[in-house]
Amino acid sequence: MNSTPVSDALALRATASAFDLQRGKLPVSADPHRSPDSIAVARQISELGKLITDLDDEVLFRAADPDREAHTARVISGFSATVGPAGEAASALGAVAHQLSFLEQTEHLPNRPDAQDAREAATRVMDDALDMADTALREAADSLHTASATLSPPPMRLHTARSRSTTAAPAPGPLPPTGAPAAAVPPDRIARSR
Repeated sequence: MNSTPVSDALALRATASAFDLQRGKLPVSADPHRSPDSIAVARQISELGKLITDLDDEVLFRAADPDREAHTARVISGFSATVGPAGEAASALGAVAHQLSFLEQTEHLPNRPDAQDAREAATRVMDDALDMADTALREAADSLHTASATLSPPPMRLHTARSRSTTAAPAPGPLPPTGAPAAAVPPDRIARSR
């Protein structure tokens, strides 16, 4: 395997983006354009299953490599730590699918108070499950971004770090003539140094 910290950081970031994308696809009960439906939720559970398989493949691929690089353990840790939140998100979406099925089955029940109460409870359970899925997907993406940053800092941080470490301090300028008075600081201003 020909892995470098940069290529592994890119793989972690790409997987984080996939989880961010899944988070953006979550249904939203209060939004009529994104309200939950059984087919979309089932499709998203399937997509999360594929992402979990991809995580497992990334871990297995690196763990089985006899010529592991020094940074590979951190990469394996980053991918494997994400399996838990990804599973939680899939489980939460499973609960959403279950509640949607209940709502579909009870849609034509007579308007009895107990049926209405059960349907309202199912909607609350579904909303809670969607919140849990959102939190889990955010944790998964954040974990991968953090793991990526330990291997290769994001471009702006990298540039800033390089400029600090490789730029020599400027040479001091010429000293003022010995006979010239120093500039006076007004008494109401405080001079601060870095």
